Amino acid sequence: MEVYSGLAGIPVVKSSISYIDGQKGILEYRGIPIEELVEKSNFLEVSYLLVFGKLPSQREYDEFVCDVKNNLQIDSSIIKFLKDIPKDTHPMKVLQSIIPVLSAYDPNKDVLDEKHHYSSLTRLLGQVPTVIAAWKRISENKDIIEPDFRLSYGENFLYMIRGEKPTKKEGDIFDKCLILHAEHTINASTFTAIVVVSTLADFYSCVSSAVGSLSGRLHGGANERVYYMLSQIDKTEDIPNIIDQKLKSKERIMGFGHRVYKTHDPRALLIKRMLQEISDRENRLYKIAIEFEKVALKRLKEKKIYPNIDFYSGVLYSLLGIPPLFYTSVFAMARISGWIAHCKEYLKENKLFRPTQIYDGGHNIKYIPPEKRG
Repeated sequence: MEVYSGLAGIPVVKSSISYIDGQKGILEYRGIPIEELVEKSNFLEVSYLLVFGKLPSQREYDEFVCDVKNNLQIDSSIIKFLKDIPKDTHPMKVLQSIIPVLSAYDPNKDVLDEKHHYSSLTRLLGQVPTVIAAWKRISENKDIIEPDFRLSYGENFLYMIRGEKPTKKEGDIFDKCLILHAEHTINASTFTAIVVVSTLADFYSCVSSAVGSLSGRLHGGANERVYYMLSQIDKTEDIPNIIDQKLKSKERIMGFGHRVYKTHDPRALLIKRMLQEISDRENRLYKIAIEFEKVALKRLKEKKIYPNIDFYSGVLYSLLGIPPLFYTSVFAMARISGWIAHCKEYLKENKLFRPTQIYDGGHNIKYIPPEKRG
């Protein structure tokens, strides 16, 4: 019997949610190219598309946005819980802990009921951004900023994080970033979510588990590490030597390479374009990122390794006023609709995950009492 480490290349589900062609750099949500959605849609409409399999009518869209906005505020008991947590706790740990608690306020408990699918989606899309922003303010000993229902989804989050209202352009660009992070087929965190839902656990448990998976530095934590790598570079002139040293020591260059894409990650190209729209071209971090990509592409040309979405997203988030420690929780906030879409889809033909193993231990080993153990 053969072991497939990491299940690499092993299909575990059939899905119509998203499609990737790693050779051509294509990403589609429900058959619609990601470029089309970023140009013409918005994050909440894309969330509806992912979970319910179609673009909403105007009435459906208006009701959905209204239901998300009606869930922006969090209960005072959640605020108290946040204030009791040690202030140096990582935002992903806070988020993973809080999400199951949010389920206590949802009257729809049955994961097989469509009402649960809708209520958990609208509640999580509404409350997770508020939890993240509240924790950011609490951890800095600042007053919590209440959500502003008049603002767009992206604008409201930046407002709650920063304490000052963003420009419409900043809100729109952040909203587009959320679209790019919303879904990406069966990755580690999405697989975690469907394993949990296969037990018929509710969607809050599935999302909480996925958050834990996303927190690892080989998954969602990469953009945070890219930011720190770039911010530690003093001058663009140092970049060739830094990259050469990393390659010589066989150290991974964060933000480059992808398990699926063998050409440019289409999301990275879109994020770079957005960064160029919003950045002052003399911004130090912007100049370092542009030069780093240029040099790295030359060094990695033969290996056909290209930047992924993590390379530029942290730089862009920094310009929007989001601290590096919160980059991965923003990723989680964006991926809620993708996780729930896969859970909802998997339940149609649910089968409890129960993989097997190849045992390679001993047999018939005698127990030794404690006093005789050497």
